[in-house]
This record gives sequence, C-alpha cells and structure tokens, in this order.
Amino acid sequence: MRSFWRTPGGRTPDADGRRLGGRTLAGPLFRDILLVCLAVGVVGLSYGAVAVTSGFVWWFPALMGVLVLAASSEFLFVGIIAAGGSPFAALLAGLLVNARHLPFGLAVPDVLGRGWRGALGTHLMNDETVVFALAQDEPERKRAAYGLCGLGILLCWPVGAALGALLGGVVRDTGALGLDAMFPAVILALILPALKDRPLRRTALAAAALALTVTPFLPAGLPVLLALAALPLFAVKTKKDATR
Repeated sequence: MRSFWRTPGGRTPDADGRRLGGRTLAGPLFRDILLVCLAVGVVGLSYGAVAVTSGFVWWFPALMGVLVLAASSEFLFVGIIAAGGSPFAALLAGLLVNARHLPFGLAVPDVLGRGWRGALGTHLMNDETVVFALAQDEPERKRAAYGLCGLGILLCWPVGAALGALLGGVVRDTGALGLDAMFPAVILALILPALKDRPLRRTALAAAALALTVTPFLPAGLPVLLALAALPLFAVKTKKDATR
C-alpha cells in the first residue's frame, strides 16, 4: 500500500507543489485546499485568543495545535478547563469528540500508508483532509489531496493559534469577531456538491436535525458525534438500490 508520500513512479511534487506521480492537481482543487487551510488558520486565531483570555499561557494553544491537531477537541478542552472542570474530564471529553476519527479511518484506509508514514497520515486526519480525499476519484489524487491539505493545516492551525494568543492579549471579547463561524461554513461548502445524491442528502439532513435537537443539552462537539447515528439510513438506502 502506498502512502500519500509515495505515488506511482516514485515521483515527488515539483516546484509549484501541484504535481504528484506525474499527475497534476487541478487548479480549482489546489486553490480550494489553499483557501481551506487559510480559513483554518483564521479559526486558529479565535482558538488562540480564547485560550489566552481563559487563562492559558500564550504557547499552550500553539503547542496543542501541533501535537493534537484537532480543533473541536482543543476548543472543548480549553472550554472545560476555563469553566472550572478538571484536566482529566477535559481529556476524556476531547477523546470522545475525536471518536469520529474511527469512521474517518475506515473511509480512507488507502491514503494513510504504513509504518511511520501511516502514523503521520493518521495525525493529519481531520474533517477537511477526509472530505478532500473522498471527493477524488483516483487513488493517486486522493493521496495527493489528503497529504497537501493535511500538511497545510498542520502549518496554518498552530500558526493561527499563536497569532490568536497574541491577539487575545489585546481583544478581550473574541466572540465578537465571529471567527468560529468559519469552520462550519468551510465544511458546508466542501460537502455541498455531494448533496446532489438523494440518499446522501436525506442522511445528511437527518444527521443535521439530530445534531441540532441535542445541541442545547450536550457539550460542544458531542452533537456532531451523535449525528453519526443517521448513517444507517444511507446504508439501508444504498443496499436497497443495489438489490434493484
């Protein structure tokens, strides 16, 4: 199994960073990945600012951004600690939110690779990288999109968090900036083309309704995890179509 670090023919990206294995990432795809990474960096500004205004030292959100690389879990961890919760409870909550990576891993096993490359590929796994990989038709393009997006987020997220930490020392009401709205907006823009498929659209709407229903009662991040309960609807519909 090849990872996103090795493509057919053993070739690596050229100077413009778009060619992998003799194939070129389409201009719109390369642009979309770049814009998403920049948007993630902007969301990182909010995370860093919130962390500092909650009492954390400036380097903490940047370090978490590199080692954890999971926005929802990091936001939740900081929020629980800021509200007076124990670090152990915050850690458990973060792990629970990141449990969504289990189905992510099952969806893109062919792009992760093995050994240390597989470990790094798993570390780069997040909503954006998985969405970009699944949107590609060819295995080679899946690996290229996954790797490029993952490395871009690995750079932009902690840098944004560090800059946000500096911003947090100046702007106290970081919620007024509305930066946290960029993350769901980016994900929605990425999945819109896939919603042309009727079974998938019905499943997504059911999942969204379920998440919205429980949002007032559950901590941040958990409603999205609970929305996975709608997946059997898509599986049942797909199975019915296949038997016709």
